[in-house]
Amino acid sequence: MVITEGLSQARPVALRLVDVEKRFGGVAALKGVTFEARYGEIHALLGENGAGKSTLMAIAAGALRPDAGTIVLPSGVTDAMTPLVGREAGLSIVYQHPALVPDLTVFENFSMALTENFVGLRKRSSAWVQDQLARVGCTASLGATVQSLTVVQRQLLEIAKALAAKPKILILDEPTAALSASDTAVLFAELRNVASDGCAVVYITHRLAEVRELCDRVTVLRDGEVRGTFTVMEITDGEILELIVGRAISVLFPPKGDIAVERTPNMVVEHVSGRGFHDVTFSALAGEIVGLGGIVGSGQSDFVRALAGLEPARGRVTIGGELLHFGSARSARSSGVVYLSSDRLREGLFTGLSVRENATVSSLEQFSRAGVVKSRAEAGATEEQRSALAIRTPSIEAEVSTLSGGNQQKVLLSRALVNRRARLILADEPTQGVDVGARVEIYRVLRKLAASGAAVVVVSSDVRELEGLCDRVVVFSAGTSVAELDGDDVREQLIAHAMMTSTARRHAASRLHVGSHTLATAVGARLRRASSGSYVASGVLAIVIVAIALYTQFYNDRYLSSFNLSTLTVLMASLLFISLGQACVIMTGGIDLSVGPLAGLVAVVGSFFENQGHSSGVLVLGFVVMFGVAIGVGLVNGVMVGVARFTPVAATLITYIALQGISLVLRPFQGGFISTSIINGISFSIVRGIAVALILAVGAAVGLEILLRKSRWGLALRAVGSNSQAAFRLGVQPIRIVIGAYVACSALTFFGGVLLMSEIGVGTPTQGISFTLAAVTAVVLGGTSIMGGRGSFLGVLFGAVLVEQLLNITTFLHINQAWQYWFEGFLVFVAVGIYTRATARNKIFGGFATWLRGRRRPSVEVAE
Repeated sequence: MVITEGLSQARPVALRLVDVEKRFGGVAALKGVTFEARYGEIHALLGENGAGKSTLMAIAAGALRPDAGTIVLPSGVTDAMTPLVGREAGLSIVYQHPALVPDLTVFENFSMALTENFVGLRKRSSAWVQDQLARVGCTASLGATVQSLTVVQRQLLEIAKALAAKPKILILDEPTAALSASDTAVLFAELRNVASDGCAVVYITHRLAEVRELCDRVTVLRDGEVRGTFTVMEITDGEILELIVGRAISVLFPPKGDIAVERTPNMVVEHVSGRGFHDVTFSALAGEIVGLGGIVGSGQSDFVRALAGLEPARGRVTIGGELLHFGSARSARSSGVVYLSSDRLREGLFTGLSVRENATVSSLEQFSRAGVVKSRAEAGATEEQRSALAIRTPSIEAEVSTLSGGNQQKVLLSRALVNRRARLILADEPTQGVDVGARVEIYRVLRKLAASGAAVVVVSSDVRELEGLCDRVVVFSAGTSVAELDGDDVREQLIAHAMMTSTARRHAASRLHVGSHTLATAVGARLRRASSGSYVASGVLAIVIVAIALYTQFYNDRYLSSFNLSTLTVLMASLLFISLGQACVIMTGGIDLSVGPLAGLVAVVGSFFENQGHSSGVLVLGFVVMFGVAIGVGLVNGVMVGVARFTPVAATLITYIALQGISLVLRPFQGGFISTSIINGISFSIVRGIAVALILAVGAAVGLEILLRKSRWGLALRAVGSNSQAAFRLGVQPIRIVIGAYVACSALTFFGGVLLMSEIGVGTPTQGISFTLAAVTAVVLGGTSIMGGRGSFLGVLFGAVLVEQLLNITTFLHINQAWQYWFEGFLVFVAVGIYTRATARNKIFGGFATWLRGRRRPSVEVAE
């Protein structure tokens, strides 16, 4: 089919991509693509999953580097495109999977997306940020972490931060996939406004109705090549579909079967209640597909999660006459429940595993004997589904993260097809982000599963999908099933009417209970924030430190003597400096095992310079050499981890061994006594033996904490540790941040090594080894996540003080020295357990808030 292009040349070009090529392994994603976006136009970019749409726009935004081709921005041709360059040129992008850092707050994520300085944005007031969120209907609290938000709120946040930058070029990749009809309407109004102001908008979607409603022009990609660019008015939907899939599509939905009324119900749900839903009752006959409709967030997704054993619930559900037990995902799986999450990246797929492993992970018992997987059978089943669903992947052994969003969704669906024990399929938004060709296959598969005897429940916010696919539709509103439609009543108009209307009685009841709901929400939010806050660990550790000090002083009044404090506070300062450095690295998701040997090497090097009788020049030179050695070690570690891609453990273990060997070569035996004046100067104390070094170390901790919370460096440090890919898309350069973190770690370790030198008073090659474990212990005790992205330098301060305190009190309490290590191990065990549980979505506090809301639940009816 040949269609004549009719393009308006009146508007100037804002973004031009010329002959862009990109390959992933042996697969050509883009084959010489040329694309233009013009000022004041909304330009749709269409194509199947894997056609190259997202890849092309990621290249335009600088998130991917093309193999060939040219990018032309308003500022001119850009040879070294990065997200930061694009942002400075006025380009904003809304990614299909939001570029948000999960451990950062809403406000922090928002600020990182803007070129304005973070501190300046804070002074501008958070009210402005709140206004930008409200502009698209995002109700998230500015202080909430992104990982605590719903899929919808994350998507709205992603859209809000893109619009707030007042872009000249705005790219949106499947922005409405997770949005309700009302949210979509608000977004469309905003896009029309920005286009009328002269912004060039590129809009990627799989929904042709959106193209008709919103867009001026359309470009179709297929197999990495442009198939044509047209004005929307000059091309029909059928012609667009034929260009997208390469063939005519006559039927979207498979025919529904004839459901006999006398059939025995395949699934019966009786008075099921849980978090977010209440008193749900319906049944499904054999061969039926039951759709759950309603405004997004009305409880339908919570309901299917409860059926999957992911949320607590009460009530009664039978499948084929057998009772389904709530509260355990393992029990649900053993009962034949297969849950396909709408959030495929966070809950559905294991992104680091292959297509094969993701497809068979819930049914490995089918392919194993005596615990050994029969790889040939497993691969054969996966290949069969790859062919049936047309999953575009070079191999079933390819990582699922390398696939397009739609193909990832197909892999998720294949999990249900592979599982021969599947009796209940729970599909939450199964076609979200999927092209029309793939939708046809997914609809066919769901119908096939229903016909085979499995109960199929589909959650969808697409009313047309509910009408075309489902035999029965249960409409949710305010957490309750308010209408049930079947047969000829499953029509778009009736479903929409049930979704959008309710009686005055419901509104009155809602107004009556809005106060308690608001109270519950506020209480729940405060409890969650308090339990996962950055300073919870600091408060707990401070109490423990004071309690131990008081008890030890009561037992032995020499504990708080000036003599003991002068020694103890220098050791605390030494460990604190090293621990602060370790925290810098751990917050990026790494670790530095070499800090102990480095501190020892600094002291050994100092033992050759800082001796009695040396001139002041030699003394100063000694400190310069010591500092230079530390910075050199930091650079080596940073380059190995950030550039050479060594794992942090392997890289710093190599350095650990090398540094310890150098120390032993320089000082095979103890030697090189440190000048008394140097020792006295470094360990100088003030009131009651408190060393000045500790005051300086505390000042360093406070200063680093301020930078961590108030500067772009602090945001970048945490962002890289939380999600380095999202951080890169937000304009951060992860390699630079990682190298900087290791250099900072070594620089701070230098100060710890100098204090160690003054405390020992002589060059000893093995003295610093113990600091590696002690520093990691202090960081973990302080509440810093060993996985990166979250932590507090103030927590590290209290952690270091507690560790040295435990090492010190054994002498005064006359207990075995082994208790030093047992204390440390016990505290780390408790700390990790508490902090992990506190940040794992805070289910206890969330449940308490839900209990408050559910104390008196309003009755709900649907208007006739």
